[in-house]
Amino acid sequence: MIRLEGASVEQDGVFLNIPYDAKFERLYLAYIAGIIGFRLTPHTALEIPDSTRRLDRIQYLLYRCRYSIHDLSRVQVSRAAPRTPRFNMPFELGLAVSWSTQHPGQHFWFVCDSEPHRFLRSISDLAGTDINVHHGTIEGVMRELCNIFVRHSERPDVGFLMKLYRRLRAAIPKIQQRAGSRNLYEPRMFADICFAAKEWLE
Repeated sequence: MIRLEGASVEQDGVFLNIPYDAKFERLYLAYIAGIIGFRLTPHTALEIPDSTRRLDRIQYLLYRCRYSIHDLSRVQVSRAAPRTPRFNMPFELGLAVSWSTQHPGQHFWFVCDSEPHRFLRSISDLAGTDINVHHGTIEGVMRELCNIFVRHSERPDVGFLMKLYRRLRAAIPKIQQRAGSRNLYEPRMFADICFAAKEWLE
């Protein structure tokens, strides 16, 4: 059971609901660089300790963040048998929608996808919702982050966010070497990537 009594909303917190696969690594780094470029703080399920029930911790992280971004680029059926769709991203989106409805003004959610209108075939209940389409590109992610946070006090442009991304991407081999990992989707790697991006921003 999630208890948030006495816990304040992290005003600069952004919960990232994204797929963790090799093909998504570039967009994963783009989201981190872009969010930090707005001087906001990204959070992901990677921060969940093994000893904690995963769903409880996801809810706690999500509900503590003022914003959440839900990327539905990987909801298609898997190639490996048994062929199944990936429900994690839509499920966590549902948690965010429910939470924001119950707590108006505390949480704001946004949907991203690589293709326009595709989401209507898998989640028709979102009809009428404006989504952010990045077309699967780094620049597209930065453009849509600028649209999402258009009312934020920080106003970096796409060029600045791209520069931050390129610096972060170039540093990944060294970050991996220090962490002793080739997998970007690990708690230590996520923390080190965020730390490096914040250092350059300052």
